[in-house]
Amino acid sequence: MDESRLGTIETRFAELLWRSVPIPSGELVALCRKELDWKKSTTYTMLRRLCQRGLFQNENSVVTALVSREEFYARQSERFVDDTFDGSLPAFLTAFTSRKGLKEDEVRELEKLIEKYRG
Repeated sequence: MDESRLGTIETRFAELLWRSVPIPSGELVALCRKELDWKKSTTYTMLRRLCQRGLFQNENSVVTALVSREEFYARQSERFVDDTFDGSLPAFLTAFTSRKGLKEDEVRELEKLIEKYRG
């Protein structure tokens, strides 16, 4: 299943999970009731979806992340660049900066990244 694409509600739920894991599933139900105004069945349905996508697991009534937030968004970004710019990071950066430009501190940060991966 394609775990890199989540709907708006799934993303909101995943963000809540990443902030909270590890969390007992009973506490998750209470948290979702408070934060999202969800019923127990809604929470477990959404949890099952994200577990099937390989992002989280619910083992022994404790929910943990199989994929970190950072890893998820890295994969999502890679897929976007692959699908939209034929995998070309320079093409993506050109498109991204063509209207907005870069601030001096952003240029320095990118230069540091380039140096880090050059060596």
